[in-house]
Amino acid sequence: MSKRTQSKYKINRRLGVNLWGRPKSPINNRESRPGQHGQRRRKETNYGTQLMAKQKLKGYYGNITEKKFRRYYDEAVRRRGDTSENLIGILERRLDAVIYRMKFVPTVFAARQFVNHGHVSVNGKKVNIPSYLVKDGDVIEVREKSRDIPMVMEAVVSPERDLPDYMDVDLKKMKGTYVRQPMLADVPYPVQMEPNLVIEFYSR
Repeated sequence: MSKRTQSKYKINRRLGVNLWGRPKSPINNRESRPGQHGQRRRKETNYGTQLMAKQKLKGYYGNITEKKFRRYYDEAVRRRGDTSENLIGILERRLDAVIYRMKFVPTVFAARQFVNHGHVSVNGKKVNIPSYLVKDGDVIEVREKSRDIPMVMEAVVSPERDLPDYMDVDLKKMKGTYVRQPMLADVPYPVQMEPNLVIEFYSR
């Protein structure tokens, strides 16, 4: 299992964006990169721009390893259609990403832990693998014994995020259906994602 061993907000300063759109992000107070030479301007190369786009997309989904992310890229290339749209579609099918989108948890990191601890079921069966890829029509719900967890109750009523239209969610029942695979334009990223640059990075 990939475990985040550093401050999860440090990536915000390194990339210079508020990756999850949260008010607690340090980028809201300090826009410079972390470290002694963080304020120096750096000349961006094509490689640097592509790398930043990859780190931004990979970082957004929490603790995905480079090996796993590369595997998603390979799968996106293998599928028919636009590779960058395919990559977004695969990432948005991850179970931890789905319950984050459905507002059952406050953060992508909490989503991973929530799934790991067996609080989520898919089509009535417990699934504790955060990278499990849901299919169109799958019904995802918070298991009954887990619905009173304070974190869940707070996330459900939080005005911080809106529900996307590619999911049909009943927040009172803490249950939702994954309706369809989204396009890039459908996904409510708080910052601009550039999967086309990620594809360029891996296809060099």
